Amino acid sequence: MKEHRLAHHADRVQAAIGAGQAAKSALVASWRRSSRLHQLDPSGTRPPLRLTEPELQQMIERVGPLIRAAQSAMDRLYQAVGAVGCCVLLAGRDGVPVDRRGAPADDATFESWGLWTGSRWSEEHEGTNGIGTCLVEQRGLTIARDQHFFTRNTLLSCTAVPVYDHHARLAGVLDVSSCRSDLTDTFASLIALAATEAARRIEADLFRAAFGKARIVLTPSSEGHGGGLLAVDADDLVIGATRSARAALGIAVDRMIEPTPTGDLLGDATRDKFGDVQRGVLQRALVRSHGNVSAAAKTLGVSRATLHRKLKRFEINSTEIDCHHR
Repeated sequence: MKEHRLAHHADRVQAAIGAGQAAKSALVASWRRSSRLHQLDPSGTRPPLRLTEPELQQMIERVGPLIRAAQSAMDRLYQAVGAVGCCVLLAGRDGVPVDRRGAPADDATFESWGLWTGSRWSEEHEGTNGIGTCLVEQRGLTIARDQHFFTRNTLLSCTAVPVYDHHARLAGVLDVSSCRSDLTDTFASLIALAATEAARRIEADLFRAAFGKARIVLTPSSEGHGGGLLAVDADDLVIGATRSARAALGIAVDRMIEPTPTGDLLGDATRDKFGDVQRGVLQRALVRSHGNVSAAAKTLGVSRATLHRKLKRFEINSTEIDCHHR
């Protein structure tokens, strides 16, 4: 019976590839990459490949910022999906899980399936699967059961979402995996939504950590894009943008951000709003320093020359503020 299942799945995969379905199906295109590019056999029975413990520790150190930023979001995601027999994995951009959440009672089962830190889940090693195929296609997806390339993985259902760093570069993948056969399409859709929300939280925490001294601004939502984040420096220049913000504002995702006036990116209405905010910040700093520009500049963390430019821009007279304060 097992041999028949192995042969049936392998035959179906090879038949789909041979029929040229890769041009019309992203799934078959992944099967084709697995077979032709990576020279994998869908009926292969070897266990998942694992890093050695020293190799895994080196990788964990290398992706430390990603792991730290993901802690809270992974905890919340596991609280949502753990009770139904799912585990949560965080993998780096090379497809190796570096952190996970799972019920201790299920640990032996998940480890035997390779749903564990240190396992190699790139398409190069495991063929079509949630983590590996998500890394290649850079989009959220679910690889359910017999959509996997290897027959030995066809009892798994894996939902994976890409995670991007503060420069909008691919940082890794957040994955929810299950060995249950009774997951409905409706529940799978809920898992996908929860995983996507968790990935966006990780990106936001990565972004805030990277731009710890900047003001973080939420961009307006646009059709097809949720609100993203901008990092704005003391001179009201945008110095960073999340991938969502770039998509919403038409900024190329494959280039570094050149410092740009906030109003130029967000439009006149937002420019006016920022002007009001900036004016208020400057006035409060001057009042607290009794009109002393040097002291106000130090409080705001900008140079005296920068503050003078801002005062001129907003037509604020420090002497008048000092007199008013008295």
